[in-house]
Amino acid sequence: MQFDMRELALLERYKLINSTITPRPVAWVTTVGEHGLVNAAPYSFFNACGIEPPLVVLGLLKDFRTRELKDTATNIAANGEFVVNLVSEADVETMNLSSVDAPRDVSEVDYAGIATTPSTLVAPPRIATSPVSFECRRLEALDIGALQTVVIGEVLMMHVADDFITNPEKLYLDTPAMQLVGRTHGAGWYARTSDQFSVDRPRFDAERAERTRSGGQ
Repeated sequence: MQFDMRELALLERYKLINSTITPRPVAWVTTVGEHGLVNAAPYSFFNACGIEPPLVVLGLLKDFRTRELKDTATNIAANGEFVVNLVSEADVETMNLSSVDAPRDVSEVDYAGIATTPSTLVAPPRIATSPVSFECRRLEALDIGALQTVVIGEVLMMHVADDFITNPEKLYLDTPAMQLVGRTHGAGWYARTSDQFSVDRPRFDAERAERTRSGGQ
C-alpha cells in the first residue's frame, strides 16, 4: 500500500510519520519565557544533525486548533536560547506530566516538580536528573508550512552526569547505563534502549565489487 502524502490530511500524515520513523530520541526542552517563567516540554521530532558546528534540530508543531506557536517555540523565537535534556527511564513519569497542555502562565517545571540546576552559558536551566543536557543557541528557525517551525540549534555546552563517564581522557561514556528512552509508534508509547546489538561496519571489498559488475555472486 502506498500513501500520497500530498493528498492526505494533516492528522493522517502525522499518524503515518509518527508510526514509522521510530524510535525517536526525546528532547525534554527547557526555555525561559516572559517574566522569567521556565517552560519544560518533551519533543520527539528531534535529533542531531551536524558536528561542525555541533547541531541539533527540533520540529516544533504549532497548536493544531489555534495555529499559534506553543511556549517552547515562542520562547526560542524571543530569546534564541534553549536546553535539550535527554530522558532516562527514571524520569518518564515526570517528563510525561510536563507534557500537559498547561496555560501560558503556568510553569511545567513547577507543575511537574522538575528539579533544575543553572546552565553555564544560557538562561534556561538544565534538568538536574537528566543524564545528558545540551545548552543551545538558535541558529535558524524556519516556518515551513502553516503548522510547524523547524529550529536548528548550535550546542554551546554539553553536560554529562559523572556517573556515566568511564574514561574522561578518551571520552568513553557508558551510554547503556543512561537508560535513555525513545518515542515509538502511537500515543503514549516509548522504547527502552536496553535491548541493543552491535554490527561491525565492513571494509570495502574490491573483489566483491568486481564480481557484482560481472554478474557473479
